[in-house]
Amino acid sequence: MNIKIRWERRSAYSVFLAAATVSLLAGCNKTETAAELGKDATPSIAISIENELQPVDVLTPGGDLMPRLLKVPEQKENPIPEYLRNGVEHPVVASLQERLMNLGFMDNDEPTQYFGNVTEAAVKTFQRQNGLAQDGIVGPETLTAIMTPAAKYYAVSKGVEGDDISRIQSRLYELGYLAGAGQVSGSFGDETEAAVMKLQEVNGLNIDGKVGRQTINLLYSEEIKPNFLSYGEKSDVVLTSQQRLKELGYLTTTPDGAYGNDTVTAVKQFQSRNDLVVDGYLGPSTRITLMSAGAQPNGLTLGEQGESVTRIQQLLNKYGYLASANVTGYYGELTEKAVKEFQNNNGLKADGSVGQLTMSKLTGSGIKSAGSSGSSGGSSKGGTVKGGSGVSGLLSIARSKVGRPYVWGAKGSESFDCSGFVYWSLNQAGVRQSYLTSSGWRNVGKYTKITSFGSLKAGDIIVVSGHVGIVAGGGSVIDASSSNGRVVERSLSSWWKNNFICGWRIFG
Repeated sequence: MNIKIRWERRSAYSVFLAAATVSLLAGCNKTETAAELGKDATPSIAISIENELQPVDVLTPGGDLMPRLLKVPEQKENPIPEYLRNGVEHPVVASLQERLMNLGFMDNDEPTQYFGNVTEAAVKTFQRQNGLAQDGIVGPETLTAIMTPAAKYYAVSKGVEGDDISRIQSRLYELGYLAGAGQVSGSFGDETEAAVMKLQEVNGLNIDGKVGRQTINLLYSEEIKPNFLSYGEKSDVVLTSQQRLKELGYLTTTPDGAYGNDTVTAVKQFQSRNDLVVDGYLGPSTRITLMSAGAQPNGLTLGEQGESVTRIQQLLNKYGYLASANVTGYYGELTEKAVKEFQNNNGLKADGSVGQLTMSKLTGSGIKSAGSSGSSGGSSKGGTVKGGSGVSGLLSIARSKVGRPYVWGAKGSESFDCSGFVYWSLNQAGVRQSYLTSSGWRNVGKYTKITSFGSLKAGDIIVVSGHVGIVAGGGSVIDASSSNGRVVERSLSSWWKNNFICGWRIFG
């Protein structure tokens, strides 16, 4: 007997699921198409027995939930749950996550089949924006709203409350558009609206006071114009900040109240040492940290790279301790040797590092010059890093945090976001690297840049659109994954290749 079962449903939910997951469930021996699933208004079932149709009663109130059929083949497919919620693992979750990412409700990442806390939070935010019950559960109504082509990109405005509002307010405060930390409340009120409008005005956006696609992307871009002290300004506030930077060993010139190149360099170095976003601006958080008793003083040592190192090398060259050919911006063995010689000649402890006392002496008066023009020789880029842990050490440190939760903006040691995980791992491995967002990793400059996906090696930092991770070798990557909701080691799949921007070789 040849038995063939055909289900015909009009339900929009079923139609949508069929369309959304056709690629995921290919090969499951389905004979129906999405169009066929929706061509009748009344649910019905028909049985073909030896090419002869036999009617089966339609479902009726009070009747059997399902028709009773004999000799029905066993269904071997993985059925799609009617409700997707926290803890569910199914291929359709990957489609859901990808759609939420495209709409701006989740951080960009390789979609997974697991519905975790981060996915639940994104669903709740979507439900809030679309007037749905904020339960974090994806039923027919929520799923249809998410996947419809008319679905709206993430946007918030006055009157909205939530953790995402706190994140936006924190960034507005960092950029100087909100005046005080107390305004980071999680509630989008008049002050936040005014701050958003000011940001839009300064940055040439449509001034509507709403945070939509353009505004949210600008908030975390390198092109954003802040609303506070920056290059070219002159004031008593700048002077006070410079005096403090000088005291802590960051400023190499005499404080004059003018925000010039030396001040920008000093501010960046200070931000790097004090776990702040490195942007070179004197924003609220930077000024508060700068004036606090807990501000970390400067201390350049072997393995450092950057503009501050260049400035120190220029001063060492000026007084004859380092050849001009070795002013490279990399603190190698030749620079360390020059610093020790300077310290010996000027009554300081010769430890080869540039701390407060050495910086103060180097930028002060009464300096004893070297007896010669300094050493000659090369300086390498990358490779030598304080701690000497290398690739194996970095990977060991990164793997020690596998399983820790993904939390937006977290930098460790028990929770991370993608850029926070890379930042924490590198510093634990002895690499002095300041905190950068995923967009900031596109143009680091001080490491060897890898432009081909196929050239990546273990220990490299891989940068993809909106995400970063650590290449682990053997075709795998370690990263703090929003879609998994935790730090994972997983395959360096085609998703990474398709979204690849560049890589950075830290060691070698």
